[in-house]
Amino acid sequence: MDLATLWIVSGSLASVGLLAGGHLGRRWARERRDAAELEAKRARGQHLARSLHPIIDPNVCIGSLSCLRACPEGDILGIVDGAAKLVHADHCIGHGRCAAECPVGAIRLVFGTAERGVDLPEVDAFFESSRPGVHVVGELGGMGLIKNAIQQGLQVAERLAETASRQAPVAVVGAGPAGIATALGLKARGVPFRLLEQGTMGGSIAHYPRKKVAMTEPVELPLVGRFGKRLISKEELLASWQRVLAKAGIPVEEGVKVTGLDGEDGRFELRTERGTVQASKVVLAVGRRGTPRRLGVPGEEQEKVLYGLLDPEAFDGNRVLVVGGGDSALEAAIQLATESSAEVTLSYRGAELARCREANRARLQELAAARRVRVLLGSQVTAIRPRQVVLEVGGRAATLENDFVVVNVGGELPVELLSKAGVALRRYHGEAPGQVHRPARPRPAAPGAAGARPAAGASRTAAGRRRRRAFHAAYALAGLVILAVLAWKGREYYPLARVERLRSPLHPSMKPAGPWGHGVGIAATLFMLSNFLYAVRKRWKRFAPLGSIRGWLDFHVFVGFMSPLVIAFHAAFQSNNLLATGTAGALCIVVGTGIVGRFIYGAVPSDGGKAVELADLLARFERSRAALGPLLQEAGAPARALLDRATAPVRAGSLALLFVRMPAESLLLRLRLLRVRGSFRGTGHHAEFRATLVALARLRWQIRFYASLKRLLRGWRVFHASLAGFLVLVIAAHIGVSLYLGYGLLHR
Repeated sequence: MDLATLWIVSGSLASVGLLAGGHLGRRWARERRDAAELEAKRARGQHLARSLHPIIDPNVCIGSLSCLRACPEGDILGIVDGAAKLVHADHCIGHGRCAAECPVGAIRLVFGTAERGVDLPEVDAFFESSRPGVHVVGELGGMGLIKNAIQQGLQVAERLAETASRQAPVAVVGAGPAGIATALGLKARGVPFRLLEQGTMGGSIAHYPRKKVAMTEPVELPLVGRFGKRLISKEELLASWQRVLAKAGIPVEEGVKVTGLDGEDGRFELRTERGTVQASKVVLAVGRRGTPRRLGVPGEEQEKVLYGLLDPEAFDGNRVLVVGGGDSALEAAIQLATESSAEVTLSYRGAELARCREANRARLQELAAARRVRVLLGSQVTAIRPRQVVLEVGGRAATLENDFVVVNVGGELPVELLSKAGVALRRYHGEAPGQVHRPARPRPAAPGAAGARPAAGASRTAAGRRRRRAFHAAYALAGLVILAVLAWKGREYYPLARVERLRSPLHPSMKPAGPWGHGVGIAATLFMLSNFLYAVRKRWKRFAPLGSIRGWLDFHVFVGFMSPLVIAFHAAFQSNNLLATGTAGALCIVVGTGIVGRFIYGAVPSDGGKAVELADLLARFERSRAALGPLLQEAGAPARALLDRATAPVRAGSLALLFVRMPAESLLLRLRLLRVRGSFRGTGHHAEFRATLVALARLRWQIRFYASLKRLLRGWRVFHASLAGFLVLVIAAHIGVSLYLGYGLLHR
């Protein structure tokens, strides 16, 4: 190896090292910060989500981390143990953008957790409740976010278009986002309906504080097209809904409060304060804010106690206590402090504000520092008097002079309405929306219906899978066509030996520097650089409308597989210089690390299943430990030490050292078991003890192996990304040297 070659190789390795080091440094710093933040959240009891939230399967996650940048709320997800993790669960409001941006489907949205359940109406995948024919959508079903409520309304309309009889209208109860979306979907499909609202159009939105930002991204609506914008106030949103309803010709029957439901699926009769309404199906989209949660303290029935803030200026010069620690409470306090001359105090029972958005918390802190808002954390209202409020602050009673109390502590399920409608509640513990486990019941088919269809969400998922398979087939066909054309063009040239090529009349055109070979090289370079479009799509939110991230990953994989093959045709299947060889080698390594990350990493089983098996074995061992207890005492310290070692926590380690330690520790375990054999009175007890410990040791080694292998493979993305960056440098050098020396001279 000459000096020039040595410098090139050394420089290449140094470039890869610098790129990998910088990438690793940033990722490790982020992972340490996120892990520490998650531990701090756990210590404060803030690691549990309140409602709809994502969970990430580490077996499927490939470390793309596009989900981290997707959430409109900011850094809700983080990196823990090399995979995405819900770190700021207390700030998650269920946008679902993270799940949509995951290229491999590792994220799903669920209600509740194993530690904290969520009570919601029991619905199936069609949003149909425990009472046949009654569907529940929107905030009442747990979808508090406007975009998600709209999607549910559109999906239930799609379902009802297939199952509802045209002899009676569908009764849509509630003219909020979910109810209006349902009405639009039914109108677009020609299904008769009536849209009933006990208050005014807008539902819960009509009770938002003035100028509250109520929507953060646009959606597609039938009959009207694209609706909304990235930031929209309550007033703009209500006006937009009015225009939508007017354009679609949908009347809202306001002031119609539903008090009961009689009849059966297909022949319902809704009892309202204005008479009865006949309906074939019923959609409950009433929300939860119509039933505000009360404090349950003496004096709460007074007129001075309000459950929402409509006009801050009406409180000028008054002493106002805002109760609550969520976004609604903070926004009310902020509006009172900035849009009125009221003396504002915020009372929250928690030790810190953990249930609100970061922007609201920061703004409240600014107002508190400016003495415009007094914040009482760890406080609770105990009594409300005509001119005072009594609170318990830090275990001591405190009395505040007060004119008004604004209570924003959330809403309660309209249990009375659900009970009258025959809808059962269910507690969800980390389950997906619509995921219920009850025996199938017969469903009355609509006249002319061809039979049962999949749920709206399921049919969309199936359609998405069919589209992906179609794209995969198209990619495969396109790849075969490209390779076939290239191979056919050079069928008489590529099989020739090097000397024979020089004498071939095809050589001037087919060689890398020839018109054909050079053209293939230019096309291959542009084709290969298009692979970085996936990285651009993943990192910049402004490109989110340009197709799904899964589709871009499929294109990324297709280009990655095809690039080395096309480059081989450009090089005429020969290597004539070190720079070209290095470019091809770097490209092959990039593709190889991509294959590891996309396919092999996910194929390695997680320790999750084995951990469950180990926990079950330990539980069975603990149940028999009572009987073994006296025998272990007789067996002495060596037997107890073996037991302690077998039940200790399992930790991942070096994969290389694992293969060295495994046989040695296995042999050592058996020798130790032989040493304690004489300590047991009967051979049966020793045999049971030995079999259990051997089984425990085997499971522990399997868990350690899988965890260590996962730990090793997590570094694939670092090498993949670093080598991809290095590949760009090498391609640029290859092109630069070719232009400087003359392409024909370099590739004669």
